Amino acid sequence: MMQQILRDLYIDPELLTELNDEQKQILFYKMREEQLRRWREREREESGTERVRRGDSGKAVRWLQGHDGEVWVWVMGNAPGDRPYEQIAEELMAERARRQAQLEAQELWREKEAEIEQKFRDAMAKEKARCVAERWREETKIQEDLRRREEEERKRGEEEIRRAEERRARELYISLTQDRQSEREEDGEDKEWQEQCIISRQESESLLMNSLEGSFLVRVSERIWGYTLSYRQQSGFKHFLIDASGDYYSFLGVDQNRHATLADLIEFHKRDLRSADNGRHALSKQRVTQRLGMSPVSAEFITVLYLQGFL
Repeated sequence: MMQQILRDLYIDPELLTELNDEQKQILFYKMREEQLRRWREREREESGTERVRRGDSGKAVRWLQGHDGEVWVWVMGNAPGDRPYEQIAEELMAERARRQAQLEAQELWREKEAEIEQKFRDAMAKEKARCVAERWREETKIQEDLRRREEEERKRGEEEIRRAEERRARELYISLTQDRQSEREEDGEDKEWQEQCIISRQESESLLMNSLEGSFLVRVSERIWGYTLSYRQQSGFKHFLIDASGDYYSFLGVDQNRHATLADLIEFHKRDLRSADNGRHALSKQRVTQRLGMSPVSAEFITVLYLQGFL
């Protein structure tokens, strides 16, 4: 960075504002030194060029001659007005001492210059580290913002899925009602549909707790697109999933028979049980709310069936 600044003799104003006063003085001094160095180098080049031009002009040196025709010679100290030899020697020694002191000062300055450059490099390194730290903090902030947006997007997706599930429950209710109405018209039977509500697994077991063995109810499943059949047995409860994701109804993993409606599935297993046990299993036409003491639940829709002696 320093070499580029000295080569161009220019520093970016934004970078200059980030330097302290000591660094600015050091930088300006170095730039001035570079200007002087270039000026001296240019002077030497121009002086050499001038000597070459003079040599090509055909001029020559002629020795000065005295009255006797010989080369004029001056003996230092013998001519009138000449300075004494001792004075000239002292002046020469003083000049030699001055040059020696100048060389020592230049050497000292080179050491000082190296120290200044090291300080400048250290300052630049600290400034670079500060910029890296600020950039890291900015990137961390961006990552946190992205994680927050991802979490919000995930919540919105979960909300959309929940709403889709509610819409599916409504569709299933409408489809089930239509199928039941069609079955009523065809059979001419007055089959009563029971209370409509969404209940959990714990609520279904509470409803069946005081019921007879073999009683069950059908509710909208919270796990799949379909229903759950909750069954009361002597040792406890069982829950069977009914798949309604396609255009048919069937038990998952229990019975591979497919039925056009949920009522057909229930009727099929009821007939199967009647034929196997002389028909002592019968469908009860009582409302679950009153039969089991269930309080009304305000939610979406589900068909709750109550059957005694099933299975």
